Amino acid sequence: MSDLKKDLDALRIEGEAERPGLGRWIVWSGVIIVLAAGGFGVYRWLTRERPVEVQVATVTTRAAGTQAAVLNASGYVVARRRATVSSKITGKVVEVDVEEGKNVVRGQVLARLDDSTPKAAFALAEAQAEAARRSLRENEVRLDQARLNERRAAALLKEKIVSQSQLDDAKAEADSLEARIAALNEQIRVAERQIELQKTDLDNYVIRAPFSGVAISKDAQPGEMVSPVSAGGGFTRTGICTIVDMTSLEIEVDVNESYISRVAPGQDVDAVLDAYPDWHIPAHVITLVPTADRQKATVLVRLGFKALDPRILPDMAIKVTFLREGDRDSNATAAAQPTALVPRPAIKSVGSDNFAFIVRGDAVERRAVRLGGTDGDRVEVLAGLQSGDRVVLSPPASLADGSKVVVQ
Repeated sequence: MSDLKKDLDALRIEGEAERPGLGRWIVWSGVIIVLAAGGFGVYRWLTRERPVEVQVATVTTRAAGTQAAVLNASGYVVARRRATVSSKITGKVVEVDVEEGKNVVRGQVLARLDDSTPKAAFALAEAQAEAARRSLRENEVRLDQARLNERRAAALLKEKIVSQSQLDDAKAEADSLEARIAALNEQIRVAERQIELQKTDLDNYVIRAPFSGVAISKDAQPGEMVSPVSAGGGFTRTGICTIVDMTSLEIEVDVNESYISRVAPGQDVDAVLDAYPDWHIPAHVITLVPTADRQKATVLVRLGFKALDPRILPDMAIKVTFLREGDRDSNATAAAQPTALVPRPAIKSVGSDNFAFIVRGDAVERRAVRLGGTDGDRVEVLAGLQSGDRVVLSPPASLADGSKVVVQ
C-alpha cells in the first residue's frame, strides 16, 4: 500500500514555479504611469495661456460744437483794483461809516478822525488873515491922508509957506505907508495859504473811498488809533477797511514753462470755479507776464472773464482749460459732430499705424484707429472707436489680438 502511494505521488505533474519580483514590477509600473500623468498635467497647467492683468479706460465723447483743450491749469480769482484804505495822518477814530459786504462809491466818507486840534488851527489861521485884512484897510486910509498932505505941502512950498523939509517929511510918510500896505498884502496872501493848508490838513481827518467797489473787511473801530505806518505795535491800526472793485476781477494762473507755447493772448479759455463745479465760465487770455519764476519754473498768465457774475468772488480757487485755437473756424465741420476721446496711453503706434486694444469679455481685440488732434491729456479718435468702448491703458508688448486678459 505504501509502495502504491509512492507510485501515485511519482505520477503527479509539478506546476511552473512562481517568478520572483513580478508583483513588485507591476506596482512600480503603476506608480510611474501615475507620476507621468501628473507631470503631464502639471506641464499643461504651467504652459497654459495665462490672462494678462490690464488697466482699462472708457472711451468718452466730446459734445458737438465744443472746442478741444490743449492745457489745464489752476489758479485764483484776483482783483486788479483792491486797496486797504488808510489815513494820511495818525489819529484817533471817532466814526466808521462802512460795513463788510456793503457797496461804496468813490468819494464816500468811510471814517472820521478826531479833528479838534486842526479845527482850532484852522480857526486861528482865519483869524490871523482877518486881522491882516483889517490892518490893511487902516493903512490904506492913512495912506490916502498922507498923499493928501504931500500934495498940500507941495502947493504951500510953491507959495513959500512951508519949507522943503516939510514936503520931504510928508512924502516919506506916504511912501512908508505904501510899503506897509504892500507888506500887509503879502501877510494876507500868506494867511490865505495858511488857511488852505489848514483846510487840507482838516480834510485829511475825513477818510473817503478812492474808488467804487465793495468793502470786504472792516479793520478799525471808533476809539482806536490809525496810522499810515506801522507805529505803536498792535495798538495802532494801519487801515480802516479793504475795498475791492468787482468790475476788475480776473484770473491768475501759473503755467509750467514747458507748456507755455500752448498759450497765446486772446485764446479762449473754459473756467470752472471749485465752488460751482458744474458752471463753465467763458474766459480769454489777457496776456502772459513776460518773466518766469525760476523757483517754480512757471510763467504767470492773466485771464479775463467774458462776462462777470455776482457769484465770482476774489480769491476763489478756479480751474481753467485752455482751448485749441481755430476749432470754431477751420474745423467747424468736424466740431459739429461728437468726437471720441481716449487717454494717450491707450494708443500704440507701429510706424504710421495707430491701434488700440478693446476688451471683449475675457479677451482683447486689436482695433486700428484714425487719430485727430489732442484734447488736454486725451487724444481725438476720428474712426475705430465708439463711446463706451473699454480700451487697455499702456498695453504690454506681449499683448496680441485675442489675448486673455483680466481687468485690475
